[in-house]
Amino acid sequence: MRHFEEQIQELLQRLVYMGRLAESMIQGSLRMLLERNPVHFEEVERKEQEVNELQIEVDDRALKLAALQQPVGSDIRLVFMSSRIATELERIADQAINIGQNARHLLGHPPLKPFVDIPIMSDICQRMVRESLDALVRRDIELANDVLREEEKVDAFRDQIFRELLTYMMADPATIPRAMALILISRNLERVGDHATNIAEEVIYLVQGRDVRHRHETETRSLPAPGGGSKDSEKRGK
Repeated sequence: MRHFEEQIQELLQRLVYMGRLAESMIQGSLRMLLERNPVHFEEVERKEQEVNELQIEVDDRALKLAALQQPVGSDIRLVFMSSRIATELERIADQAINIGQNARHLLGHPPLKPFVDIPIMSDICQRMVRESLDALVRRDIELANDVLREEEKVDAFRDQIFRELLTYMMADPATIPRAMALILISRNLERVGDHATNIAEEVIYLVQGRDVRHRHETETRSLPAPGGGSKDSEKRGK
């Protein structure tokens, strides 16, 4: 049993390290954008390979734990969940690469506007990644729920950035390539937030056995429909 617990802790440590790498990749890509220096992206690309290798390692560790230790209850959930979380972290790293690639298109052109919203949005997304993994290690439901609530802020920044850049494109078509690159970066950051949210949802399932995926769809269906009643009740009345 002690050996099994040690292996579980090693598995969690690899996930945390993988998350730190992915978070640092986002920082590197944003530094390239803000400092207009492509050298930062070289380190980001190097770290991507390490993240990919860690994903394979986590999958292998989880498979061996499941086969050799035959865990039950929350332990089996954690073992299989670790592979899904590793996939989310690998996709966060992919989004960091996408941010860098989109930022690269802006380096040869004068800045379209001062960067204010995107750095703030990036900070929120990085915090979501960090806190989702902290919640996993500590099995902290409240922290996981904090991550879920942060998703709304990320979505609000995405919409705000799009609206502002749309006014630039409408006023001057020459700004369209630069504006589109920034819009794509905001979408990349939104996807980082989505993946961090997915990890937080896994933590809630791990601790409480409660599946909160697709909660937005459930909340939307329960909203009052025009004329009173919920959308579900409206359908049932037909």
